[in-house]
Amino acid sequence: MADLKLDQFLPYRLSVVSNRVSAAIATAYDRLFGLRIPEWRLIAVIAEGPGITQQALGVATRMDKVTVSRAAQALVERGLVARTPNEGDRRSHLLALTATGRLLYDQVAPKALELEAKMLEQLDADERRALSAMLDRIEAAANEVAPEGVGAD
Repeated sequence: MADLKLDQFLPYRLSVVSNRVSAAIATAYDRLFGLRIPEWRLIAVIAEGPGITQQALGVATRMDKVTVSRAAQALVERGLVARTPNEGDRRSHLLALTATGRLLYDQVAPKALELEAKMLEQLDADERRALSAMLDRIEAAANEVAPEGVGAD
């Protein structure tokens, strides 16, 4: 029987790296913009279109319903996101950035790209492309092991 060495176990290593990267970015987002990571993720996805439901935000961000709901509520309360009736489905609402939300996005997005570039500056262009391709393949393999939506509530 093989010994499991946690520091060499892919799921653990990915989790540690993800948590470390998120923590570094979260500190900057909170300090500079008063945003938590879930709030920023919602703003980034909402900014891509004219309006989106909370359910679609959960799918797009891969965050659970409670996290999406809390982040959306916080953004509405701050006046960064507006909630309007969804004419296509009366049971849901569409979330869209307000003018204030759009201004905040326009400030945060360049900072996000700057932070990403700083973290990736250790890799050359070929390594960056290879990393992206490897992450895509690992995500596809994980989806084969446990397809998205299976076991979800």
